[in-house]
Amino acid sequence: MKHLNSKTPIKNLNVISNCFLLSHSCWDIIPICFGLIHFICVLIFLYNFDNLQYTSLFLYALIYSVSISWNINSISHNFIHNSYFNSWLLNKLFSIILSITLGFSQTMYKFIHLLHHIGNMDKPDHNGNTIDTLSIYKYGSLGNPENVYSYIFKSYFRDDPFLIYKKMLLKNKREAYFSLLELFFMFSTYSFFVFINWKAILFILPFYYLGHSLSSLNGYYEHFGGNPNNPYLWAVSNYGKIYNITWMFNGYHAEHHYRPKVHWTKMVRLHNEIKEQQLLHGTKILSYPHAFGFLEK
Repeated sequence: MKHLNSKTPIKNLNVISNCFLLSHSCWDIIPICFGLIHFICVLIFLYNFDNLQYTSLFLYALIYSVSISWNINSISHNFIHNSYFNSWLLNKLFSIILSITLGFSQTMYKFIHLLHHIGNMDKPDHNGNTIDTLSIYKYGSLGNPENVYSYIFKSYFRDDPFLIYKKMLLKNKREAYFSLLELFFMFSTYSFFVFINWKAILFILPFYYLGHSLSSLNGYYEHFGGNPNNPYLWAVSNYGKIYNITWMFNGYHAEHHYRPKVHWTKMVRLHNEIKEQQLLHGTKILSYPHAFGFLEK
């Protein structure tokens, strides 16, 4: 079976019946609803900050951190590869909502993430550059992955929105301009909360950073133990039912990198199609969800 990478045209891989305003599957109502609920919960948490006791504040803040990683790796991630709506306007509105919820431009994230699929955790060239700016090898040494702690806690500060914007301008000016609009709405929303209660924003900042660090932890073990030179080893999978149901089949990550455009509801089918080749090539399978990859022997 020939592999298909992110550059390969894919036809009829994802034949899913349309459902009213949804462009790929009726099942997409699930990530849409959870995305909206997440958005509302963040706003309610900030608005009711003064009414919560300290124990509740820290509990909700920890949930907020985990929810950032969960959204990035499920709702936001699947939205990049298969937009949820038939309507351009609805897709853009949902993109703005995700940007406010997660504290970054969803369109910029899409740009970086698609480079991630083109490079597939490639190793640095002779100039030290990688196509995939998220590669665990980019800041490693002697062809080895970067230390996990360094990757987790430094990755957030390596994202330069100004540089990303400049690169986007060269590819798609309309998308680049829209990313600025997303950032405008994001900063406007949190500026409003700074105005009504600056303590809430100050309190939540470290948990916001923790959430993005948890997402980096997830990303690290999605690829640690893989091989950027083999399509069947571009990523690492975990087939735990609870993990995949709650994270919308993010566990099937080797399968996802092999065919990025396959809808999240079709991951099991794709796995069954290529599992013999995966066994032959030695695709790494984790016993734990990616965020707990450090527990593997």
